[in-house]
Amino acid sequence: MTVAFTVVGTPGDRRVTMFGEATRGRGLPDPAVLPWTSVLSGDEIRLEPGTLVRVDSPGEDPEADALLRGPGDPARAGGGAAWYATFLWALDRVRRAVARAPGAVVLGDLGEIAVMFDKRSCHARLSAAGVPVPPALPGPVRSYGELRDRMEAAGWARVFVKPAHGSSASGVVALHAAGGRVRATTSAVPDPMGVPAGARSALRNSLRVRTYEGDSDVAAIIDALAPDGLHVERWFPKASAGGRVIDLRVVVVAGVPTHVVVRASRTPMTNLHLGGVRGDLGVVREALGPRRWDRAMEVCAQAAACFPGSLAVGVDLLLGVGWKRFAVAEVNAFGDLLPGLTGLPGSGAEGLSTYEAEVEAVLTGSALAMGPASSGRDRSRAEGAPACAT
Repeated sequence: MTVAFTVVGTPGDRRVTMFGEATRGRGLPDPAVLPWTSVLSGDEIRLEPGTLVRVDSPGEDPEADALLRGPGDPARAGGGAAWYATFLWALDRVRRAVARAPGAVVLGDLGEIAVMFDKRSCHARLSAAGVPVPPALPGPVRSYGELRDRMEAAGWARVFVKPAHGSSASGVVALHAAGGRVRATTSAVPDPMGVPAGARSALRNSLRVRTYEGDSDVAAIIDALAPDGLHVERWFPKASAGGRVIDLRVVVVAGVPTHVVVRASRTPMTNLHLGGVRGDLGVVREALGPRRWDRAMEVCAQAAACFPGSLAVGVDLLLGVGWKRFAVAEVNAFGDLLPGLTGLPGSGAEGLSTYEAEVEAVLTGSALAMGPASSGRDRSRAEGAPACAT
């Protein structure tokens, strides 16, 4: 029987295109594409019986963004609460469509995707499982003033402030505040033209990271982000190489870390679209040594095991100063877009892209044998995958 995929994505987006290349490379037909705009518009969803449904990112489609957050500049920072509520509604539409199609299966558990898009819930799940994560402030943080009070009470001078439902470092603020000295680094910039009626301020994302000093400017940024919900973590001092701080994006496919990219930057944000560059993995492995490298990959597998119904996740792993400590910053539902990168030696994905490794996992049964979470089977108990406490 021919394996057939359906991708919930944006037609023409490189994620969809690259996944299609991976299926064709294995002699399979091109995936059917269910546009996010159709799902978000409430159009009737019809899936072929027996199809394997891959839910991918809405990407950078302005029309999908407007349906998720409401009309406005796609570059704006904010609107995350509305985005998330609409996203959950859309995921439920996909779930019900899969249930109506005989034999159809979702390759990524939709409830797990929802958790990964709520930084507070994701952090709590990882922490409860014993996965090393930076400490976080509990409960909501509603304003800059409250943030400063909470930081002082916790004895924290440096934090990362993250929109609860953001992605791609949108609205993330690296804040150093001690006494009267305040310094914030972020890609968010004030957007006077984008201020909604009745709102005090608005922000947009820039491709250039900026630094602000002083309470007034920083308070305006934090207060503009706060209504959508904030997740605040204690600053984790990261290792550096070649004069740049670094972290790792590790893609875990069917429980196995298969692909790793080093992200290096001269700013606290290592995202490649914000001026970060791909670093030398060989340098990192040498600095860690075999034992600590194995431990780093074990931590990533442990984090992925907290999402047993997900075929692949992207784990953002922080490497501490001195190369001895690790912490998971985030687990990304759509973190497998790493063009030009092939699998680690010994991972079983040598010579394969992330998408090719995922298709291979489906065809060899390592993914489906573990089963989507909705099947009632626990992928975290699959052979070789570390258990995640719940």
